[in-house]
Amino acid sequence: MAAQSSSFKIILGSSSMARRKILGDMGYEFTIMTADIDEKAIRMDKPEDLVVTIAEAKADAIIARLKTMDQSVEDASSKEPTLLITADTVVVYEGTIREKPSDKKEARHFIKGYSGGQASVVGSVVVSNLTTGKRTRGWDRAEVYFHEIPDEVIDSLVEEEIMLKVAGGLTIEHPLTLPHIDTLVGTYDSVMGLSKSLAEKLIQEAL
Repeated sequence: MAAQSSSFKIILGSSSMARRKILGDMGYEFTIMTADIDEKAIRMDKPEDLVVTIAEAKADAIIARLKTMDQSVEDASSKEPTLLITADTVVVYEGTIREKPSDKKEARHFIKGYSGGQASVVGSVVVSNLTTGKRTRGWDRAEVYFHEIPDEVIDSLVEEEIMLKVAGGLTIEHPLTLPHIDTLVGTYDSVMGLSKSLAEKLIQEAL
């Protein structure tokens, strides 16, 4: 994959450290831009529709910003294709869509609910080819089953600000969370915010 990346440029439209790590692990070099949109202004009943719509809105916002910069999207992309990758993730718990916790109290409520329970993670990837205008999109789902999570572990997790920056306050890769995962149906990268297999498929389709 790293060899392929020399034939095109990638912009990752995300401030997520997890997404940066995953895309880097895939062998790609990339630059970062953030959309800074009001995600909560976008509402959908189905989590799959919501994550795809938000990821597309992020892409649209970044493309609009690129067009106001010194070089237009077309000029910046004239020598080699540029792909813009955006993504979004939500947690679904007992039929309710959970986004980033609004505060520590909500984060505690979220994590407490996972104890001995189960949550679904629905994530989207949108790849926009800035040279051709082609856009590919998709979503995937993973299921996470938890052992009981002790109150002292929940307390420690809530005190970490990262919990306010992730969907559902859920970070399964965290060393405090990991021992309390019973079963994962799906992949860790999907739960962390960027499915490697889906991203690679959409990159190739966008090219």
